[in-house]
Amino acid sequence: MSSIKTVLYFQAGLGVLANMFLLIFYIFIIPGHRPKPVDMISCQLTFIHIIMVLTGWDIWLADMFELLNIDNDFKCKAIIYINRVMRGLSICVTCLLSVFQAVTISPSTSLLAKFKCKLKKYIIYAFFYFWSFNLSFSINQIFSLGAYTIVSENNQMRVTKYCSHFPMNSIIRGLILTLTTLRDVFLVGVMLSTSAYMVTFLFRHQRQCKHLHSIRHLRASPEKRATQTILLLVVFFVFMYWVDFIISNTSILLWRYDPVILPIQQFVMNAYPTITPLVQISSDNRIINVLKNLWPKCHQAF
Repeated sequence: MSSIKTVLYFQAGLGVLANMFLLIFYIFIIPGHRPKPVDMISCQLTFIHIIMVLTGWDIWLADMFELLNIDNDFKCKAIIYINRVMRGLSICVTCLLSVFQAVTISPSTSLLAKFKCKLKKYIIYAFFYFWSFNLSFSINQIFSLGAYTIVSENNQMRVTKYCSHFPMNSIIRGLILTLTTLRDVFLVGVMLSTSAYMVTFLFRHQRQCKHLHSIRHLRASPEKRATQTILLLVVFFVFMYWVDFIISNTSILLWRYDPVILPIQQFVMNAYPTITPLVQISSDNRIINVLKNLWPKCHQAF
């Protein structure tokens, strides 16, 4: 069990460091280089992923709260509520990123072209709506979760070292699960639709370029690289999100939680926010150029 915890700590540490690096880059480096609207979305997603990894169930915030002698019921509600809000924001902002990129690469003759200016204008409003919606949507976590107590063990479903689900009316529980599923199905459907559009567009563009140039002289444009990166992130997100969704909601429906499943769910839940910054860093030439310029200076300093 200690080896599994070590893996979770390593994953969380890597996720926080990678996202912190990316967030610092967006805040301090990009403003001097006329940031693109997609950078605003990526910056928001990076911030969400930092909080999401930090509030991973029963990892390090729980241990920190224990050292600070904070009430178990408060720490349980706070950590899981914030984590659920961040998970909802993650799927919303990833969906927005996919939609924005699909609109960005669409040709001027496309129906999506007329939305280009509108998307740039309303990104801030979209962020405000996403935060308001998810803060409200996840409020049920505050009432359905609490500190685990041995006294009423039979009436609880233990989900972490500190937390447990309390019994809830089956109709209300089914309604919450239905609404959550509808939200996720809709957003994932939008992501898959925009991804299919981007794949089709890239395929047509590649085929047209072959008629004009030799394949050896073809170079991927920044838009094409960005589109490929977002496609990779969307596919990975959809897979990992639904694995986590199935595990967590199956446990709630059956009102039974296997302690062995918890570390697996933690690993799956933090996989996307950990991999995302690594993919973005490796595919962004601006970051690569900054690192190349810093490397000689660091080498001389040491």
